[in-house]
Amino acid sequence: MRASVHTVDGLFAVDVETDELVDPDADAAVAAPARLDLALPRVVAAAVSGSTVVAIVDRRPPLALSYDAGSTWNESGGGLPPGRAVAVSVENPDLILYAARNRLFFSRDGGRFWRALTPELPEILRIDFS
Repeated sequence: MRASVHTVDGLFAVDVETDELVDPDADAAVAAPARLDLALPRVVAAAVSGSTVVAIVDRRPPLALSYDAGSTWNESGGGLPPGRAVAVSVENPDLILYAARNRLFFSRDGGRFWRALTPELPEILRIDFS
């Protein structure tokens, strides 16, 4: 599985299994995320897949997670740095990417546990699974 990362210096691709930078697809692009109207304060970015909604908020901890389309929320990511972008896999909403200023974090269990990916990237603007 790959993460497509749009940075101030262009597009990068990261293999989330091996933590290696790989060549991005020739026609790959990271579209600007759709603006979600969430009833949360201080939302920085958000992503949705089915009934799973993940929002980065400008506070500690930096994540708010909902598994019922925003009816209820749980805090997550107590050890994560401030966030810039988030992506949820369309095929498996338990797979979540989180971007800090220049580092990616990956969760396989819906945001309960996080693993920092090795590559340090230029300033991250947007991310997505590719």
